This record gives sequence, C-alpha cells and structure tokens, in this order.
Amino acid sequence: MATTEDVTESRLLLVEYDRIKEEQKTRIGFRDNLLYFNLAASTAVLTLTVQSRQAQLLLTVPVICLVLGWTYLVNDEKISAVGCYIRDQLAPRLAELAGAQGAVFGWEIYHRHDTSRATRKRLQTAVDLFTYVALPVICMAVFWCSPAPRPYLVALSLAQTLALAVLAWQFLRYAEA
Repeated sequence: MATTEDVTESRLLLVEYDRIKEEQKTRIGFRDNLLYFNLAASTAVLTLTVQSRQAQLLLTVPVICLVLGWTYLVNDEKISAVGCYIRDQLAPRLAELAGAQGAVFGWEIYHRHDTSRATRKRLQTAVDLFTYVALPVICMAVFWCSPAPRPYLVALSLAQTLALAVLAWQFLRYAEA
C-alpha cells in the first residue's frame, strides 16, 4: 500500500517525463515512417499510371500526399510541443523541487544549440515540401498536359492545388517555430 511519502511531486514529474518521452519517441517513429510510406505509395501510383497510360490516376498522388503530409505535420508539431513542454514547464518545476543549480534534462536544451541545427531544419523543410507538395504538383502538371483531360478532373486538380498550397503554408509556418 502506498503512503503519502511514496508519492511525491518530483516522482510524479519523473513519471510524466518518462511517459511523454515515450509518446515523443513513438511519434518520431510514426512520423518518419510516413515519409517512406508516402514515397512508396506515390511510386506505386506512378508505376500504375505509366503501365496503364491513364493520366487521371496521377490525381491520386495529391490525395495521398495531402493526407500523409497533414498527418506528418501534426505529429511533427506534437513532437516539438513535447520538447517545449519539457523545457518550459517540466524541467523548471523539477529543478525547483530538487534544488538543482543547473538545468534538469540538459539534452532537451543542449541539442537545440548545435550550430548546424538551423541548416538541418531548412533542409528538412525543403525535403518535406518536395515530398508532400512539389511531387503532387508535378503529377498534376503532367495530368494537365495529358491529351484531353476531363473538365471535372481539372476542377478537382485545381481544388487539390489549393489544398496543397495550404499544406505548404503550414509546413513553412511550423518550420519558423
């Protein structure tokens, strides 16, 4: 049976830290796999399109990229939010309780000061934009250049273009954070 001495605020905070780090780790794995799945699904559609010579199939690539790109972005934001919560909320509370002079969970702060971090973030944003936005736009351009595209499919592709523009804006917005 637990006593009040067994349950302390610092123990609760450490348990919380363990749980949210586990969530962060899980989200990182899921997010990273979305990139590979997106490329595999898009490649499958491109292969099917070339084999069947049906350009309208290219319009499935924007749908794939929109759904997976949004899911990637949401998970990436949650990963960052966990890190921010640890740095701004959890670590200071635990440091105060422990009477620590230095930072608690130093890695959460240390790795953010890497001199190459800004460059890596910009390159990752470029990869994300190519994978989830440029690739489907290229597919739509090929569709638009195909012989006699159906007007309702052109209208659909224009709606997809608008949705991809919103996704691109969100990627750029989150990259600044």
